[in-house]
This record gives sequence, structure tokens and C-alpha cells, in this order.
Amino acid sequence: MSHTPEFLTAPLPARHGFFTRNGGISTGPYASLNCSLSGADTRENVLANRALVAAAMGVAPENLLGVKQVHGIAVRVADSAWKIGEGGEADAIVTAAPGLALGVVTADCAPVLFADVAGKVVGAAHAGWRGAVAGILEATVQAMHSLGAAQITAAIGPCIHQPSYEVGPDLRDAVLARHAADEKFFVESQKRTQKWQFDLPGYCAARLAGLGVAANILAYDSYALEEQLFSHRRRTLRGEHAIGHQISVIRL
Repeated sequence: MSHTPEFLTAPLPARHGFFTRNGGISTGPYASLNCSLSGADTRENVLANRALVAAAMGVAPENLLGVKQVHGIAVRVADSAWKIGEGGEADAIVTAAPGLALGVVTADCAPVLFADVAGKVVGAAHAGWRGAVAGILEATVQAMHSLGAAQITAAIGPCIHQPSYEVGPDLRDAVLARHAADEKFFVESQKRTQKWQFDLPGYCAARLAGLGVAANILAYDSYALEEQLFSHRRRTLRGEHAIGHQISVIRL
């Protein structure tokens, strides 16, 4: 098995990678590049995987930063590195400091990477539907502006796409409570009544467009691409317990 991490890229003016599940050392349901410390994979394996990711991004392992993601709208500003596990609760990180790499982990939620076109500020956000509706993307852009970013571009990485994302009225109602026009991101399910298919990456791109931030959507459905990506929904529907998470990283 290769221990060379596989990652995808987008048109962003900063070094970055949307890493897949391939190229790490974890085994079983965590095979192989699991980068989440919150699961039951061994800490040693996860740290080794994160070190492989850091090397691919050209930073020391201790400079690959993460936070405890809670589906909220808090943004952490990184001026210097912190010890792993000590990033606090947040769902986005921004920095203007060279040498720091910002990472978010996902397994269906949307990883969104941001870069100031002048090359001065970068950001990374974890955008599940709750965080996206609440405003995590807007909060990330605002935090980047506070660091001096002017024109910002973004990329939405591998996440669950509309054909795979069947949702109930609770989620739909929560989205539409903010703006009724967002009904355009839902289509009725052809399988079950009172169910809809939700376009999470399209919704995130639209929220960013409202800020004047152009976003590229990578056409990778985490649910559908089992050999390449972890998926929380796929695990849940199968009644499985263990799950890994891929990581998305950006740095100046």
C-alpha cells in the first residue's frame, strides 16, 4: 500500500489539497488516510497520517492546525501554531502567517478553502448544512477581511452532492426559514414522499456569491465515491459504527 497521500486541487492562488482517504497507514474502516482524532482509530495512526499530509503541504507536522468542529460559526485566527487538540471549538480557521497550514476534516460536510488573490490571507471552513445556514462562510470571509484580505476566491471540496443527499422536512424548513428563495436548492425525492434532495455545495456557492466570492465546486460526491472518500451517511445507512474523515488543507 502506498503511503503517498492523494489529494485534489482547485484554481486557488495558494498551496492546498483536498485529501482523499487514500495514502495513509490506518486500516479497517479507517483505511487509510484517516485524519480525525475524534474517532476510535489509534492516535498514533492519525498523527502519522497528519504528518504525511503536513509533508505533502510542505510544513512541519506541528504547523498543521485544526480545531474541534461543532457545526457552529466560530472562526479561529491563527497567529502561531498550537498543540494538537488545543485549537478550541470552531468551524473555520484563518491566518496571515506564513508556514501555518489550516485543516478541516469532513465526511460529507463541505470543506471550503479560501485564498486572498494577493496571497496574504488564507482560510479553511467546515460547512455542514447547519453551519452553512447559520453563517460560517460569511464569518470566515469577515475574519479574512479583518486580516487585510481584499479579493477572495474559494473552492468547495468533496462533500455529499444532491443525488445522494435525501433530507426531511426539518432540514428543508430550517434552510427556507432563512430565505424562501433557497427552495431552488431542493428537488423532491423520487423514492419517498416528504423527502427532498438538497444541493449542499450549490447552496454554499450561492452564499459565497452573495459576498462577492467566486467559488469553484469540485465534482466529487463523498457518498458515491467509496473507494476515494469517507462518508458519514454511507456509514449510517449501513449500520456501521466506525468512520474515518478526510482532511482539506491550505497554507500561504
